[in-house]
Amino acid sequence: MAPYKGGVEGQIGYFRRNHFVPVPEVASLAELNELVDRWDLADEGRRLRSRTRTIGEYFAQEQGLLKPLPSEVFETGRWFTPRVDRYSQISVRSNIYSVPVRFIGRQLRVLLHANDLVAYDGRTEVTRHERLAGRGGSRLVLDHYLEALLRKPGAFPGSTPLEQARPGGRFTPVHDKWWTAVRAAHGEAAGTRALIEVLLARHMDHEHVVAGLAAAYRAGALTADAVALEARKAAEGETAESALPVWPVDPADGPAATVTHLSDWKLSRLPPDDRPLPSVAHYDQLLHRSGRTAGNEREGS
Repeated sequence: MAPYKGGVEGQIGYFRRNHFVPVPEVASLAELNELVDRWDLADEGRRLRSRTRTIGEYFAQEQGLLKPLPSEVFETGRWFTPRVDRYSQISVRSNIYSVPVRFIGRQLRVLLHANDLVAYDGRTEVTRHERLAGRGGSRLVLDHYLEALLRKPGAFPGSTPLEQARPGGRFTPVHDKWWTAVRAAHGEAAGTRALIEVLLARHMDHEHVVAGLAAAYRAGALTADAVALEARKAAEGETAESALPVWPVDPADGPAATVTHLSDWKLSRLPPDDRPLPSVAHYDQLLHRSGRTAGNEREGS
């Protein structure tokens, strides 16, 4: 790029006109930053007018003349120390962010950056949110409330975290279908509690849980254990089918699937038991000895 201020501003204008007109549509600021990085790398192969070298080649030539970056990290965020309220939320710059319910009543350290917010309990990171623009907004994560909702499943359907989870793809139509079926089979409270138990499987990837829900829905397996097993099979790439009956569903739901119950799956992976059957012969000897002792006592009397 040109080594003077006007040339730098001219290239910024070129970048804006070629990449931000029309304005790109993205789901988050992080996605936009990824696009900018991709465009910036592609721009290194461009030549300015009649220059013989590309932008990237000129930069590689001058990179050795630049001063090294500072060894110490320069923190650009601002620290806050809010207290978690009874709704498991913290207020930072007039916006509300959720934290896990186990921190209710605790004071956390919060680092607010230009793009995100990070909450710490001591040195341990508690949660991370994309920063809200403006004032009066809220960003509530459904996962933060699951332990509390498990005790009060009636509050789950109309909760704000659930409504915010839907547009973000964390609560999919597959979740809704399985939830509807399990409530119809086991009732509102028990069905909702089963869904929350599925969501509490934090050790599994989200896509595997969704795959497990889809397979369990098609097979009519309306238990959290069945979903966990199908999610594990999706993670391991298993394709083996069991002989359990298939629950009929709409053709739009995809091909029918079968689900293995968790207890059957565990038993199928046990090693063969070659031990001989137990014998009670030794106990029979005790019975004979007991009979002779009783006879001797009668003769003595």
